[in-house]
Amino acid sequence: MRLFWSILFVLLFCPAWSVVPPARHPTPGVPFAAERVFLYPGQPGERRLGVLHYVRGYRLTSPDREFGGFSAMLTDGRHFTLLGDGGDGVIFTLGGDGVPRAQRWFSLPAGPGSGWEKRDRDSESLVRDGASGRLWVGFENWNQIWRYAPGFARAERHAAPPDMAGWDENRGAEAMVRLRDGRFIIFNETDGWPGRKGRAGLIFAGDPTEAPRAAARFTYLPPPGFNPTDATELPDGRLILINRRFSLLTGFDAVLTLVDPDAIQPGAVVEGVVLARFVGHTIRDNFEAVAAVQEADGTHLWLASDANQLPIEQNLLLEFRIDEAELAATLKASPVHLKRQSLEARASSRSDASAGGRAATAARRRP
Repeated sequence: MRLFWSILFVLLFCPAWSVVPPARHPTPGVPFAAERVFLYPGQPGERRLGVLHYVRGYRLTSPDREFGGFSAMLTDGRHFTLLGDGGDGVIFTLGGDGVPRAQRWFSLPAGPGSGWEKRDRDSESLVRDGASGRLWVGFENWNQIWRYAPGFARAERHAAPPDMAGWDENRGAEAMVRLRDGRFIIFNETDGWPGRKGRAGLIFAGDPTEAPRAAARFTYLPPPGFNPTDATELPDGRLILINRRFSLLTGFDAVLTLVDPDAIQPGAVVEGVVLARFVGHTIRDNFEAVAAVQEADGTHLWLASDANQLPIEQNLLLEFRIDEAELAATLKASPVHLKRQSLEARASSRSDASAGGRAATAARRRP
């Protein structure tokens, strides 16, 4: 078993050119399927994990060897965009029957680098403005942010923020979230600011491709031994972060944390409340993407994993619902102070249940 994880470690963390041939595009027209999976493989009836209730989950499979490697996701609960770290992605719909329909592959029209290996692009994060439809992609190896026209029709702008210039290759800007008020929050995966513990973070008051020098620094403290891999804004405005670790003994583990965006201020040190731990006998993999959706029965989270085009990893797509009672109890018991309002109360108090959010909700209700 230790040999197995040692091989996996080499494949994941050694330079791509030293162990695998150059990657190719996924083949358009080759369909993929979704196989149902359980939260606890040995206990199909168990659905509780921290404050989360497991709704459903799938393993995405395809005969195309280049399928997968998804590091970022957008969804309204029915329509999905999954972006791979090589600059390719897939758009599809997923109904209650678990069958992916209207599958359509795309490639980013431009970006840093000239090839299609992970090290040439490494597109790790994706956000969208619901009003304009514009999209932003974070490229980790290059520490750049690119903005695209709706539907990835063309690249509009890009920038390499100076505060990200020293972030290590494949350890840099792993997670990015755009808040409804227009701010962008970017998290370094493994390193902190000089002289500080934790992970380096940046706050942009607006589009970082238009004002790349106008960033304020803060520090995020992940759970010990973990690193942030993605973030999303809940309907109430708070943030959910995926935090990942890899061990040669146990493989991948993940922890979800809840962060109050009001705590993210210039010079601040921010810590989240642990909501759920993907450890032990739970289904686990290389979780790199998270998205939040407001449904009729509450707030749902979707998680996706990056299989790195390796047969020993999985492309998972999992759906959870946040249990309000469990969340309230967790917040009350946590030593990390967050505002004690419920998700619904905070969501209704915000003016921006934006046009994009309302359109997404309407789209989900259409047959």
